Amino acid sequence: MTFKILRPGTHTTIQDDGRNGFYHLGITISGAIDKKNFKLANIILNNKLNEPSLEFALQGPLLEFNGSKSSICITGEVSFDIIRNNNDIEEGYCYKIYNLNKGDKVDIKSTINSLYGYMAIKDGFDFDKIWKSCSINTKAKIGPNEGMKFDTNQIIPIKNNSTEIKIRQLRYKNERSTEVRVIKGTNFDYFSKEAQKNFFDKRFKITNMVDRMGIRLEGNKLENIFSSNIKSEGLIKGVIQVPGDGNPIIMLADHGTIGGYPKIATVITADLDNLSQLKPNTEITFKEVSLEEAENLFMSYIKEINKYSKIFNEYN
Repeated sequence: MTFKILRPGTHTTIQDDGRNGFYHLGITISGAIDKKNFKLANIILNNKLNEPSLEFALQGPLLEFNGSKSSICITGEVSFDIIRNNNDIEEGYCYKIYNLNKGDKVDIKSTINSLYGYMAIKDGFDFDKIWKSCSINTKAKIGPNEGMKFDTNQIIPIKNNSTEIKIRQLRYKNERSTEVRVIKGTNFDYFSKEAQKNFFDKRFKITNMVDRMGIRLEGNKLENIFSSNIKSEGLIKGVIQVPGDGNPIIMLADHGTIGGYPKIATVITADLDNLSQLKPNTEITFKEVSLEEAENLFMSYIKEINKYSKIFNEYN
C-alpha cells in the first residue's frame, strides 16, 4: 500500500502534532502549521487525532495510489481532482471522503487564498517516529525521509488498510481575519512609547519571506530604546521578535529554540492557524488581549475541535 509521487509540489512533508520534550537539545516542536485543519482531516476519516498527514504548501503533489482500496480526506482551501484509473476526472471538495482504487491519482493543484493544506488517509501513513514524532523539520533535517521534503518518484508507505468507508462531508468554512490577537512580550518595555503605540495602531504587511520557520513583516519600524541584541532566551511558537531593522518576525512551527532579539509580543495559540494561512502582501493589525482572555479563547478553540470529533464519532 503506497503512493508514488508523480509531482512533489513546492513543499510537501509529513506532519503530526509535533515532538515535545527536546528543547534542551535545541530541537523545536515542529508539527502541522494549521493544527485545526490537520486534525479535521483525521476526524472526518475517524482516525486517531494525531495520525500523521501530508502537509503541502501552495502547489500540492500529484500522487498515484498503489493498493487495493483506501480512503482519503483533504482539508484547507484547496483545488484538487481525483483522477480515476479509467481516466474519469472527479472535481474534489475539501472536508469530504474519497475512496480510492488501485491506479487512481490525486492531483492537488493548489491552495486557494491560503498557504497550507492537508491530506490524511484512513488509518494513516506508515512512517517510523523520530524522537516521538513523524513531523519533518527540513531546516534541521529531522524526521522521516531524512528530514527532507518529498520529491518526484518517491514512494510514500501507507498502513495496510483495504476497505472503503462511508462517504461523508463536513460543511466547514475557513474564517480569515487580519486582526491578530497577542499578549505583551517579555521585552515590551524595550520599545519607545511611540513604537508601542504603533505596534497596536498601525498595519504591518506580510512579506514574501514566509516559511514554516516564521513570517517577516514590514511597515512601521519599531524603535528599540534599550538594546536590539540581548542575551539569547528561549522562544515559543507565535513569539514576535524585533531585530535591529525594526521589522517584526513572527516565529512559527520550525522556529529556533533560542534567540537574541527582543520580544515585543506573542500571538495567542487560538490565532496561529489563521495567521499561518495568510498570504504575502496581506496587511495585518495586532490587538492586545489579557492572559485570561487568551486562555478562554484557547479553550473555545479546543472545544470546537472536540465538537467535530464527537459529531463524526457518533456518525460513524
